Amino acid sequence: MAEAFVGTWNLKESVNFDGYMKELGVGMATRAVANLTKPTTIILVDGDTVTVKTQSTMKNTEVSFKLGEEFDETTADDRKVKSTVTVDDGKLVHVQKWKGKETSLVREVNGNSLVLTLTLNDVVCTRNYEKAE
Repeated sequence: MAEAFVGTWNLKESVNFDGYMKELGVGMATRAVANLTKPTTIILVDGDTVTVKTQSTMKNTEVSFKLGEEFDETTADDRKVKSTVTVDDGKLVHVQKWKGKETSLVREVNGNSLVLTLTLNDVVCTRNYEKAE
């Protein structure tokens, strides 16, 4: 299921991340710093638990979950959300809900590339990662 996503992934390219953060309500100063960071994402699977670690010079986050089970998450921009992660059509689909809003973070692996598509309302951001050797 989630094994295809296991590995260390380095951000190579980001399209419209500022627009996505602005739609989330992230302040200008935080967006400016976040736009400069090139985070590394580490995905691990241990039994039925998936762990996603994001490491950058700005902030490190870590979340562990079981596929299909809702969990509480505090996002990198300090939103308190209810999250559910599933595998759908080979994609790792992470949905966050808070205060009547909903955003999706969809990861798709193609060889040594991982594409993360962030969607909130009609704002879409694409972040391209490359698997570390």
